[in-house]
Amino acid sequence: MNSLLHSVKDFVNAGLSFVYPEVCQICGEARAAPEESFLCADCRASARFIQPPFCERCGLPFEGAITNSFECSNCRGREWFFSQARSAIVARDQMLEVIHRYKYQRALWFEPFLAGLLIRRALPELGKSKWTRIVPVPLHPTKQREREFNQAERLGRRLSAATGIPLDAGLLRRRVATRTQTLLSREERLTNVRNAFVARTGARLHRERIVLVDDVFTTGATTSACAKVLKAAGAGEVCVWTVGRGV
Repeated sequence: MNSLLHSVKDFVNAGLSFVYPEVCQICGEARAAPEESFLCADCRASARFIQPPFCERCGLPFEGAITNSFECSNCRGREWFFSQARSAIVARDQMLEVIHRYKYQRALWFEPFLAGLLIRRALPELGKSKWTRIVPVPLHPTKQREREFNQAERLGRRLSAATGIPLDAGLLRRRVATRTQTLLSREERLTNVRNAFVARTGARLHRERIVLVDDVFTTGATTSACAKVLKAAGAGEVCVWTVGRGV
């Protein structure tokens, strides 16, 4: 079975190499093979992992010698429905380009790299306590048909395989085709996703602890709206994990 899987992987990689030259798809200069997600060593090394100090609630990184736990101004006085949000890397420069091309241009060859970043950071943390399900942030059906995939679901599936926490991709549904959040202010984002999500009919979570997964955390509007629905369905706690953190 393993030999068959390796043969299939070699065949796929050979096909990708035929269509795409073995050159980094970000800088366009250095060599990068399919098994490297078409990213050269320098571009891969540009991923800046988030280290303390960072906001206790939303994970926003800060520069400086802060040793005590704190909340940032974005979180202070705001009602979030998730207990905390954490991200693997800062989403900017080359890494933001990788995420956007994966998400909007269906550059699926970047997925193993992005999922690897998420798993590297999330796996040790999630292993510290018992989590019941991994739930991806859903896309509206119209948008999912346009993109042909939901990046949060694909990343969540890989995180599920690494952690052993079951994936429940159908627990949340996006019932409103909201505007894209990219160009909206924080308050506009909160309004845009209000009442946009619903839980699966008859869902009863009985104090379960849920890991909500998305590609990028920016203001927290989308993930908090999802967490609110999960809490209303009976979840005891909802934490958020994303690959990137907007800064």
